[in-house]
Amino acid sequence: MVRSAAWRRSLLCVLALSLGLASPPCKARIYTNHWAVRIGGGPDVAERIAEKYGYRNMGQIGDLKDHYHFFHSRTIKRSTLSSRGRHSFISMEPKVEWIQQQVVKRRIKRDYKPAPPRSLSSPAHISPAQGNIFYNDAKWSSMWYIHCNDDVHNCQSDMNIVGAWKRGFTGKNVVVTILDDGIERNHPDLLQNYDPQASYDVNGNDMDPMPRYDASNENKHGTRCAGEVAASANNSHCIVGIAYNARIGGVRMLDGDVTDMVEAKSLSLHPQHIDIYSASWGPDDDGKTVDGPASLARQAFENGIRLGRKGRGSIFVWASGNGGRSRDHCSCDGYTNSIYTISISSTAESGRKPWYLEECSSTLTTTYSSGENYDRKIITTDLRHRCTDSHTGTSASAPMAAAIIALALEANSLLTWRDVQHIIVKTSKAGHLSAPDWKTNAAGYNVSHLYGFGLMDAEAMVKEAERWKQVPAQHVCVESADRQIRTIRPEHVVRSVYKATGCTDNPNHVIYLEHVVVRITITHPRRGDLSINLTSPSGTKSQLLANRLFDHSMEGFKNWEFMTTHCWGEKAAGDWVLEIYDSPSQLRSQKVPGKLKEWSLVLYGTSVHPYILRSEKTRSAEIMTHTNEEFTEEYNGPCDPECNERGCEGPGPHHCINCLHYFLKFKNNTRTCVSECPSGFFRDDKKRCKKCSSVCETCVGSRSDQCTSCRAGYHLSEGTNMCVSSCAESSYLDHDSNTCRRCPENCKRCTTASICTECKPGLSLQGNRCQLTCDLGSYYNGHRKTCEACHPACATCAGTGVEACTKCAVGYLLEDWRCVSTCSSGYYLSEQTSDSGQVQRSCRKCDHSCYECLGPGERNCSSCVSGYNLEAGACVVSTICKDANEESWAEGSFCVLVKKNNLCQRKVLQQLCCRTCSQKG
Repeated sequence: MVRSAAWRRSLLCVLALSLGLASPPCKARIYTNHWAVRIGGGPDVAERIAEKYGYRNMGQIGDLKDHYHFFHSRTIKRSTLSSRGRHSFISMEPKVEWIQQQVVKRRIKRDYKPAPPRSLSSPAHISPAQGNIFYNDAKWSSMWYIHCNDDVHNCQSDMNIVGAWKRGFTGKNVVVTILDDGIERNHPDLLQNYDPQASYDVNGNDMDPMPRYDASNENKHGTRCAGEVAASANNSHCIVGIAYNARIGGVRMLDGDVTDMVEAKSLSLHPQHIDIYSASWGPDDDGKTVDGPASLARQAFENGIRLGRKGRGSIFVWASGNGGRSRDHCSCDGYTNSIYTISISSTAESGRKPWYLEECSSTLTTTYSSGENYDRKIITTDLRHRCTDSHTGTSASAPMAAAIIALALEANSLLTWRDVQHIIVKTSKAGHLSAPDWKTNAAGYNVSHLYGFGLMDAEAMVKEAERWKQVPAQHVCVESADRQIRTIRPEHVVRSVYKATGCTDNPNHVIYLEHVVVRITITHPRRGDLSINLTSPSGTKSQLLANRLFDHSMEGFKNWEFMTTHCWGEKAAGDWVLEIYDSPSQLRSQKVPGKLKEWSLVLYGTSVHPYILRSEKTRSAEIMTHTNEEFTEEYNGPCDPECNERGCEGPGPHHCINCLHYFLKFKNNTRTCVSECPSGFFRDDKKRCKKCSSVCETCVGSRSDQCTSCRAGYHLSEGTNMCVSSCAESSYLDHDSNTCRRCPENCKRCTTASICTECKPGLSLQGNRCQLTCDLGSYYNGHRKTCEACHPACATCAGTGVEACTKCAVGYLLEDWRCVSTCSSGYYLSEQTSDSGQVQRSCRKCDHSCYECLGPGERNCSSCVSGYNLEAGACVVSTICKDANEESWAEGSFCVLVKKNNLCQRKVLQQLCCRTCSQKG
């Protein structure tokens, strides 16, 4: 019986490999014909060694020095056995320091699969624009997570994105890259901000990250994430990105075999050019996987933090995971659990916990996403130049966070990767987010396992960034390991206390905490029965692991790192308490109890308080600024409300010692405190109102290119932030905002963002748009730089193949994303009359209960799947059982009724095995 089961598993692996599946339904390792090699001596030495052993050197792995990608064409592309042969002797070369055949890693995009999205032609949730901010983008009025004033939906709180925009921060000069399945770089909402230097196709080993099109639009994920970050504003198309002046790139790396080398290449792409890497994927969120970055990816993270952004550190933003329904815990994901990543959680519009959310102590902060079916989802760009209102999961939250961080980096480009995390901790807010475990740690921060430190606040972040001084250097204290073996018994608690010093006898000692990591080794007969808590010396309890119902693994944890942010700002020294609970969820062998083999603390933080030095210096500067005048008489009267707690010193109430908000200096050298700087002035980092350039009405600095609005007779030039008397060529005057805006990229002259009047050379005016002059029925191939014919079924198309049609040819019907000559089984012919009286014909999907149908709904069925009977146009469950000895299985995965032990059972044939079906079939 055991041999039979093993044989079936092996057969499934072989079948999966033969079908080309990246992730077969077996636990066997899948080896590829790609190797990662570390060779000293430079590229010439690597090239010589590769040629000697029959490899092809594909170049350096990302930004990892001395690491090379070798490919062997005569090795099996996928195999359950590692490769052996003459080429394997390469490891004996003296210059080869390390070599590893690459293994396929299962990586899942973190959007969930909801019911089919409603059409964008359905009525939108219209809300008035917030304040005086308005954009002409088609879906602006429905972007509830940016401007929050919709009475119908009882919108309670937003992320103050508009507040950051009003301060002049839109992501300019910040570069964000989406690590995913590619991005549609020619999408009308992405084209203007697309950055080729921030893009690469790791799967195809070329420079173009365009996604691979198919009938199901499987590779839409990266394009959706990119639009959230940097969709162009005021171009009449789709949406407004949160950082709509940031540059956006994409790395195509999920549409093929994902290996350690693929991840490392992606994570280390151009780290001196790219500021923020956003990833909305990770190991399977199935509630039983424990996985994280392997050696090359770990090195890419460390190099990025140490060397990226000219030594200030790359910013890695990660979606926390969608395994809530599987009772998953993001502490078992080594990407979100890393101190180098900013782990992002999600909340619904209402502030309630989404059903897919995972809870863990490594989560730093939260942004909005989808929730229940009645909650609104995220609107963003979609494949084939479309937009969608159905982006979901923590996949939607991570790009939002990346965009908000881009606003902060524009406010202060000198922020380090740790500065960014400190600012997030200080400015995130619990607000209306509903969680049962909100607590205040000893440093005064509110924190939750669901939401980290709360909802991100863009305006608060840019304000904090403007005046931020870098935090002291990071210290790392590795405390001695506790290697006393303890037995973990069912229904019992193992409690271990460690007295930490913070490495006080070491120059690298830690007093004030940032991240706390617990390295732990446990053996156990069923890993999912374990839960682990850590309590800090200040009494803050972090749940490092919760029970996982579907985790039946006997592997335990081997030196696995759990991380918590909940002790941020607390003192490191004192008693740390580790508690391990064993709660058996089902019968299991009691002969092999679990054991805690070893655990240790790694404390990250600083030896001095990260903020006191900055505030003391600022206060000293303010005192020196305000003590230029001496008064001979002591003043005892009331002080102006704009004086801070230090009061005033006369001769009148307006002579404050320090200002509560800002102070304004006049030409006659007198000063006064004000709540806001007047028109023509801006606020500097010492709380002073300084004069703008003479043509600026409002500004963010004294230079002529730091205007945010202009005096009468001048217009603000978009992109340069200068005030000009007339708009330049290739721009037009937006009268509503008095701004000279750039025409669409292909326009030489235009009157609005959507109306071109003259095109650049090589382009022609088609309607109001300038397009490459490809004939009707052809498309522009960016790789070959030429026009190519569409599929014969297409009248117009976005690319090659029948699934790339944007409009069907005469005699063809649109069915989902493809054009067909007749409707397929499961679809019916639909005819609709447009406003102009033209009849539009397409194929619509039958109701799920029908096999074939004549029209919409469950009462128009013409035939049913096996196991159902047709009654008055409806398919109902058959009450007739077939004899089990005469089973007549339906094709594909349709359900049939069989008789077994005189009982009707509903079953399905699926590849090589049967499983019980639901009553719905």
